[in-house]
Amino acid sequence: MKHRVLIRRCDEYDPDKIRGIVKEGMEELGVRPSGRILLKPNVVIAHPEIFPHAFTRKEFLEGVISATREQAQQVRELAVGERSGLTLATRWTFKNAGYPEVLKRQKVTAHYFDEVQQVPVELRKEGRLRDLIFIPKPITDCDFLINLPKFKAHPWCRLTLSLKNFIGIQDDRHRLVDHNIFLEQKIADLQEVIQPQFIAIDGIIAGQKMMLTPTPFPLGAIVMGTNSCAVDTVGCHMVHVDPQDVVHLRLASGRGFGPMNLDEIEISGDFPLDEVQARTRDFEFCLERIDDYFGEESNISCTVGTFPEKHSPDYCWGGCPGALQEAVHIFRAANPNIDRDIGKIRVVVGKVDGPLDLAEGERVLFAGDCTSWQGQIDGHEVKIDSSYRTTHEVDATKTPSNDMLLKNIATMWDCFENRKSPYMHAKGCTVSVPDFVHYLASMGKVSNPNFDPRIALPVNVAYWQMRFNRLMSRI
Repeated sequence: MKHRVLIRRCDEYDPDKIRGIVKEGMEELGVRPSGRILLKPNVVIAHPEIFPHAFTRKEFLEGVISATREQAQQVRELAVGERSGLTLATRWTFKNAGYPEVLKRQKVTAHYFDEVQQVPVELRKEGRLRDLIFIPKPITDCDFLINLPKFKAHPWCRLTLSLKNFIGIQDDRHRLVDHNIFLEQKIADLQEVIQPQFIAIDGIIAGQKMMLTPTPFPLGAIVMGTNSCAVDTVGCHMVHVDPQDVVHLRLASGRGFGPMNLDEIEISGDFPLDEVQARTRDFEFCLERIDDYFGEESNISCTVGTFPEKHSPDYCWGGCPGALQEAVHIFRAANPNIDRDIGKIRVVVGKVDGPLDLAEGERVLFAGDCTSWQGQIDGHEVKIDSSYRTTHEVDATKTPSNDMLLKNIATMWDCFENRKSPYMHAKGCTVSVPDFVHYLASMGKVSNPNFDPRIALPVNVAYWQMRFNRLMSRI
């Protein structure tokens, strides 16, 4: 039997219209939610002014909740759960996305995965990175998972759809384990934890290029199905991507989680695939290597070396280079002239041999645990050693907290201590986007977007709310 995927037209964020489309989709696919029902949107980050297109919209969420209520039977709980990215408190991004008003109106529970108990889950599939990973208890308790991704391009994984949305089911302590050169394998591992019984992708306004600051694209579609591999395969074809080029999709399909061949998928709905493809001829991605990314007019440049893992020795698609790109896009959103306004900075990632040929006054940011280099800067001998640990050397049961406040304090102190140095070494695997923002702002002597008053105070208020609720959960 072929897996079915529906592509339906929808050009506006009208909750009632979305409800009708999703309810029809559930009926056509034979979906009847029951028991503990958990909806998982993509809210990696959200802000109506700064990050308006990065997340599953509240109108879409409300439409799906309404459709679920009408289709469900013997409901024990109806909840929405997520763990936002960048170590931000999920309750802050939910508030910015407008979710609390929807959840209150619909009488739906919110599960903030950064505030709940994390439980171990054993993995057995061949090809897995680990035998054990940690997952929020609401995920392991749920009977029926509904996956609600945002249709977006991704600078590390090409596309983020149903499979990639599972990165948001882990808290900070465990989410960042293997979130590096092994990111695609990590995504495939997460599929073994739980499979969604229904998927509805918010493709009404899709996102191009980046995941945090995407350029909006009027795709005008809702994509529905019951198998992540099948849905993601169709999503690839919708924007002219070969599914074989999406590594996590290829890995998940190879482990038996679903098809990635259109011959094994039945596509229906009122928006034919060829019409979608005609609309998306100009859909844009950002898959440039970071050393090709900055133009001659930019004061930021990057030198890329080699990397320690055999499966990707020439580039780290899931790590520091992509995080640097996201950080630069955040700067550009705040200041379109940042490439000229910032002081000269050379970012070095990977194992690099030989001189860097720096311009006068150019400072160097060595980024990542795997980065190493030896040579002279401003007439002084400099030696950067790698502290990289491969997967089997990292114990997932003894990981650092990756606490937002502690990370920010440590990074800002490093920037302050080395403020007069011609170079800094940002540690991490991966160096986070906020950390890159701190280092670039400090070294380039420009305003720091992390301190934007629209963000700084409410983020910290939400942080302490999160810490209190996490403590209560443990007690």
